[in-house]
Amino acid sequence: MDTVATVDTADVRGFWHEPVGIARGGLLLAHGAGSNCDSPVLVAAARAFAAAGVAVLRIDLPFRRKRPSGPPPRGSAAADRHGLRRAVALLRDRAAGPTLLGGHSYGGRQATLLAAEDPSIAEALLLLSYPLHPPKRPEQLRTEHFPRLAVRAVFVHGSADPFGTRDELARAAALVPTPAVLIEIAGAGHDLKRGRFEFAPVVAALLGE
Repeated sequence: MDTVATVDTADVRGFWHEPVGIARGGLLLAHGAGSNCDSPVLVAAARAFAAAGVAVLRIDLPFRRKRPSGPPPRGSAAADRHGLRRAVALLRDRAAGPTLLGGHSYGGRQATLLAAEDPSIAEALLLLSYPLHPPKRPEQLRTEHFPRLAVRAVFVHGSADPFGTRDELARAAALVPTPAVLIEIAGAGHDLKRGRFEFAPVVAALLGE
């Protein structure tokens, strides 16, 4: 079992999962628009990666630090990406090895936007339920920055996710010029709660094994 400690600085609030055994890198995880860093999928991911030897920092995004519930207000995305950048700096101070970045839904999308702006921010991206488009609005794709991604991307997608079908996400992943892996969870929705979700292949894909 990994050791978990609270992180609360001027720039970063969340939880640190100390890796089991020899550290193999560090992973930063951000939550979705309606959640926080205690969301079940982030906690499960953090525990799985820590057990595999990866230090994990799961954080509350800046918008969540300002309001305890509700979606991010309009115009807050740039501040949230700045918060990710500050958290990555803390992660690099604490964890040796490759820096991995990602999150669930909104958190993962902001990670991709930051990586498109700055390819040096991380060596790989973990995208849990990437919000490809709003439900029932497939024409509003959120992929315009995908061709600028220069790092490996691992998409974990529920087959019943209303934010995109498997085929839609596969076409989107093909826009990424670097290696992209799509892992589908049969029967799972956007929260990834249903279906048989095993983290072992996700860990291996993100580490390039």
